Amino acid sequence: MQFNFLLFIFDSPVQIALVVGVIVLLFGGSKLPQLAKSLGESRKAFKEGMRDAEEEETNETPRISSSSTPAPSLSQMSDEELMEEMRRRVASKEA
Repeated sequence: MQFNFLLFIFDSPVQIALVVGVIVLLFGGSKLPQLAKSLGESRKAFKEGMRDAEEEETNETPRISSSSTPAPSLSQMSDEELMEEMRRRVASKEA
């Protein structure tokens, strides 16, 4: 129901102007520039955080995949071989 209500509000330019008018009445003309500035700064900080997270993820990927021995296929390994592989990987991460 709430989603349909949002579609109703932003259905036409008149309704958009009505919403903007209500926002101006609620916040006042002097507070709107401050509100827009804080929203812009928040958006910029969010994008920067996302970019940093992506860079960190790409920097970690080569480190994980650059092991000296290629990882064997898990479907071709027995249970004992799987346990040994787990022990080897844990030991290499601890070192």
